[in-house]
Amino acid sequence: MSSPPEPQPTVDAPDDATLRDILKSMRRVAVVGVSANPVRPSYFVARYLGLRGIRVVPVNPGLAGQTLLGEEVRATVADCPPEVDTIDVFRRSDHVLPIVSEALEHLPNLRTVWLQIGVTSDEARALCAARGVNFIQNRCPKIEYQRLFGELRMGGFNTGVISSKL
Repeated sequence: MSSPPEPQPTVDAPDDATLRDILKSMRRVAVVGVSANPVRPSYFVARYLGLRGIRVVPVNPGLAGQTLLGEEVRATVADCPPEVDTIDVFRRSDHVLPIVSEALEHLPNLRTVWLQIGVTSDEARALCAARGVNFIQNRCPKIEYQRLFGELRMGGFNTGVISSKL
């Protein structure tokens, strides 16, 4: 008598080579839930991506019409320019499905949906898979960019050196 198959772990992101290709191909990213507060993670991730030459379209209904990081803040994903190829979502998991549905409907060039650390949605994953859109969850593009392109050194992350100074 055979035992039931082991449950497979949920994969939050593709392999490193694919992640590297996705990051290199990002040109215009809508950061959904961005904050105007420079100490908030959504702000410094958006700023970092902009400093890497990626055009950032801020999305936050509470800031709509204002300028943030040199761009007009949009109220919703549907208000974003059609050239947006990636959305980076800084919203709670229970808000993800409507955001992703809206993005898939209104952004003809969408290639990647990225959900920040702690944000997941199996339903959104299924929608993206059905449309052939890359889906990454529970990860941060800033951290992944730094990890994959050799920038994580200052904070001691992924340096390849094990050290213990007592």
